[in-house]
Amino acid sequence: MKINKIIYLLLAIFMLTFSACDPIVDEKHLENSTDVAGVELVATQSTPGGNKITLSMDTPGVTGYWDYGLDKALTNEVTFVYPIPGKATFTFIGTLGAEFFTKTIDVQINQLDTPLDQDWYDLVGTNTVAGKTWVFDGEQGSGRFWWFMSPNGSAESAMTAWWNAGDCCAPSDAKGKMHFDLNGAANYNHYETATATPKKGTFKLDIKNKQLTIFNSTMLGSAAGNKDGVYTIVSLEPNKMVLYLNNSETYGTGWTFVFVPQT
Repeated sequence: MKINKIIYLLLAIFMLTFSACDPIVDEKHLENSTDVAGVELVATQSTPGGNKITLSMDTPGVTGYWDYGLDKALTNEVTFVYPIPGKATFTFIGTLGAEFFTKTIDVQINQLDTPLDQDWYDLVGTNTVAGKTWVFDGEQGSGRFWWFMSPNGSAESAMTAWWNAGDCCAPSDAKGKMHFDLNGAANYNHYETATATPKKGTFKLDIKNKQLTIFNSTMLGSAAGNKDGVYTIVSLEPNKMVLYLNNSETYGTGWTFVFVPQT
């Protein structure tokens, strides 16, 4: 009798132990509210073919952000002035609920009827399609500060020269030039010399963050380093542009570049 009671007790403990270890699972699966085809993207221009554009994502239950080339907008709707005539493609990146997606919308821009930020005109000229050519503000032996080592860490120290490299050891493209224009795209051309065949690329002018980025080509004076092509804009005026490199891979310091328009 005692043995039976002991067996029953062990069985009860065994059952309680395993029932306590069995979790209560309330599974909730994410579900898509629609499919990619059901996501409605709308582009509205303030005038027919104009360059002031409002992009909106109008599908309930979908969240995400716009990447419109000039910047990213962490909202479903954004209004901006676009500087490049021609067909532009803008991208919405979001989630349907259970999966992420990207979807694009094309906008045809026939006229720049809304003025651009002044920095665009300073960089590429008032005739944005024809563009503008920049050269160094000095040459080797001139005593001018146009390509020099500076402290790293902050653009505030960009004009503090540690070594005037341009006066003794100019880069190979010291007599070259670079051209920016907005003829259907943000076009950039680097010329090793005044008459060399250009190395074509593109550029991004980030006015908000004061950055100029070169893609698939090189800035004048790139012998100072900077493999990612990102430069801080110290100043940008119609007759002068000063760029700063925070950390030169070549020297481990800062570096400053001073340019003027080609005359």
